[in-house]
Amino acid sequence: MSLWVDKYRPRTLAQLSYHENITQNLKALSKSGDFPHLLVYGPSGSGKKTRIYCTLQEIFGPSIEKLKIDVKNFVTPSNRKLEFNVLSSPYHLEITPSDMGNNDRVVIQDLLKDVASTEQVDFGNQSSKKHRFKVVIINEADSLSRDAQAALRRTMEKYSSNIRLILVCNSVSNIIAPIKSRTLLVRIPSPSIEDISNILRQVSKNERVKFSSNDEHAVSAFYEQVAVTSKRNLRRSLLAFETIYMQNETIDVKQMHSTIVLDWEIIIKNMARTISAARNVATLAKLRTTTYELLSHCISARIILKNLMFELVSLAKGKTELIQEIVQIGSTFDERLSLGSKSIFHIEGFIAKTMVAIDTYNV
Repeated sequence: MSLWVDKYRPRTLAQLSYHENITQNLKALSKSGDFPHLLVYGPSGSGKKTRIYCTLQEIFGPSIEKLKIDVKNFVTPSNRKLEFNVLSSPYHLEITPSDMGNNDRVVIQDLLKDVASTEQVDFGNQSSKKHRFKVVIINEADSLSRDAQAALRRTMEKYSSNIRLILVCNSVSNIIAPIKSRTLLVRIPSPSIEDISNILRQVSKNERVKFSSNDEHAVSAFYEQVAVTSKRNLRRSLLAFETIYMQNETIDVKQMHSTIVLDWEIIIKNMARTISAARNVATLAKLRTTTYELLSHCISARIILKNLMFELVSLAKGKTELIQEIVQIGSTFDERLSLGSKSIFHIEGFIAKTMVAIDTYNV
């Protein structure tokens, strides 16, 4: 039994139900004889990866879904051996080099060089004959180090005849200009509340979900509630909807379901309130333990920092100078997170500096 988010994931461009203009542009690109390098960006849950795989399916056919995981071995300049997981099909690879930290440059150079130096062997169908290249999807491209991005730029220039790169990220602000100039930028905005409501309505129809009321307006209001509280994140909306369905035989459309709010978000809200209420060494030590717990549950340091900063800004209640200072501190430590290796130090540094700023502006 698969999750709804996987069960109802579109497999082809024709099955996509929103952002029709982007869909048509991707369809035109897939049929053109000159498929470019792509930089696909947009907020989480907007459907970036889904559209990429639908486009690849349009180019190479169903073989793109024959996935396997390979373990690649790399050796750093300091002779340290690294193991790296690569998700691949006969026509593409999907990698996340930023998982290797400061060694992401080694992965970029060695892996892409290896892929680019090997031409396609399986030319069984007509589509693969037309597109004689292999696609490499690079996740979290905005988290790549500057050295890795420079290596990526050189690879794009040297091996463009054999490979096409599709870079995926939430924001292009950390992508260097030479890479932007060598790729076609495709922005995937978040689906609208109406788009998400329509998708949830179709899923509930297929799954025969029962509601406490047959009033269409009340049910539509429930769908909108899920979309709004999920911040127009389609993946999260589907997961929240399925969670509510699994916990309730009949969904009460008039009830605000607590399952929509994630536990880790509540913890970060409580951290912000604690910082505002008590700013001392004991609080800092307490929050260190909480931060370790979040990191151990695979909540990324950057997400913790971002959400904590926004919560603190909302608690500042219109104090313009304090808000500016908190944002400045957040920006500084966000940069340090990308440069350093011990994320707990930078999150704790952000908390300590913010405590000092709140004390300064509250005097």
